[in-house]
Amino acid sequence: MSTTEVTPALRPHGEARPGYSLDVRLWKVTKVDRKARPYQLRWVVGGKVSSATFATSALAESRRSELRQAMRRGEAFEIASGQPESEVRAAAEAVATAAEAEPSLRWFEFCRKYVAGRWRMSAAKTREGMADGLAAVALAMVKRGDDAPDDKDLRLALRWGIVPANAGEDPPAELKAAYEWLTTEDRPVTDLVDVEVFEDVVYRLSYRLDGTPAAGETYRRRRRALNTALEHAVAVGELLENPLQGARGKRVRSGGVVDRRVLVNAVQGRQLLAAVSYVGSWDRSRGRRLVAFYGVLYYAGLRPAEAVGLRLSDCHLPEEGWGTLTLRETRPVSGKQWTDSGERHDRRGLMKARESDTDRPVPIPPVLVAILRAHLKEFGTAKEGRVFGNERGGVVGSSTYWRVWEEARLFALPPDRVESPLAGRPYDLRHACITRWLNAGVPIAEVARRVGNSPEVIHRRYHGCIDGHEEAANAKIARALREDGDVA
Repeated sequence: MSTTEVTPALRPHGEARPGYSLDVRLWKVTKVDRKARPYQLRWVVGGKVSSATFATSALAESRRSELRQAMRRGEAFEIASGQPESEVRAAAEAVATAAEAEPSLRWFEFCRKYVAGRWRMSAAKTREGMADGLAAVALAMVKRGDDAPDDKDLRLALRWGIVPANAGEDPPAELKAAYEWLTTEDRPVTDLVDVEVFEDVVYRLSYRLDGTPAAGETYRRRRRALNTALEHAVAVGELLENPLQGARGKRVRSGGVVDRRVLVNAVQGRQLLAAVSYVGSWDRSRGRRLVAFYGVLYYAGLRPAEAVGLRLSDCHLPEEGWGTLTLRETRPVSGKQWTDSGERHDRRGLMKARESDTDRPVPIPPVLVAILRAHLKEFGTAKEGRVFGNERGGVVGSSTYWRVWEEARLFALPPDRVESPLAGRPYDLRHACITRWLNAGVPIAEVARRVGNSPEVIHRRYHGCIDGHEEAANAKIARALREDGDVA
């Protein structure tokens, strides 16, 4: 079948004016080898080929339909651009109107003002996520040239430039060229209504710098950051409407479902905690300081950021029986430029939706009480009364507890298991704890309360990790088959 199509001309008699033609031939949509916009539409106007590429086949077919309708109306097409006369005229009128109006705010300046307005009300992680989303979009909102800086430098330049504390400062030497390009070659915010520019924006949200697809959670975080910024652009009159609202979201697998392969059993959990104590120099203090840290993840389901901020005053550790950890704050890791204190660890409440003075009591079993009591007896407390600290009494850094964990896996697991996802991250100890509670029959609502999630999140993320569900389902199906007489 031919890939070209000539739509019957329902045109009035006569000739087109100079520069225009009624001789239009339209091809069908084809697939091309492009990551950002893999669908191509081609057509010929007066012997000159025009083309456009699109992110989805639906967008390409929609544009093809628009051109067909213009052909059926008998419109002449501009030979140079390949566009119907009505579109050329509308574009010219829009340019004239824009020339008379106030100049649109450019992307970098918009981002700088937007972030400055939200800075005081945002947590450090929110600031960092906001910057990441806007920096990804900046790659589509800057004009290109042969001497354009690398994408990586452009992103870093925007992340640096929108921090309010850096306003008026000279950029670091390594970012100077990228910063100057970003602030002189960026597009107006109104360019987001341009189809090709906006398609590139969507691509930048969805892919990493190396061209591989971004993780589902990364895409969702970036899209949320951009959507909030565009809603602000509408509110301040830079855009008539939010173009992201009309765009279909990328279909991605839910990144929140826990992989059963990361879960350790009771024996493996104890072996890993024992192996941690062997990590470090001759006195092994580096590892021994963190045994209890991993213990609160594995036996109490704490997040690493919650364990980092745990204080002695938050702990009820009786000599016998169960104890309680009363969590009041979390210390997530961010860059120094994103926190108000200038420290790498931010201070915030337990959950975004909770007040900062809300706490969460978590009952802990005797085995964890004993581990914590032994830890405090040997190492005491760190600065500010924190249970865990580094050798200098400072906050335990994420790089520290990651390195110790990687070394402990080498001691505790056989080679084939080391290469597997089993307990690949310290956070996987929390997953193992939650799964153990669910399999023990603890109600989902109570598990959710103890770990600081909603019951819906617990059900969605851990449903596939609860033992016995497959056997129970098979038993129900077998019973139904017997009742229907379909048993072999």
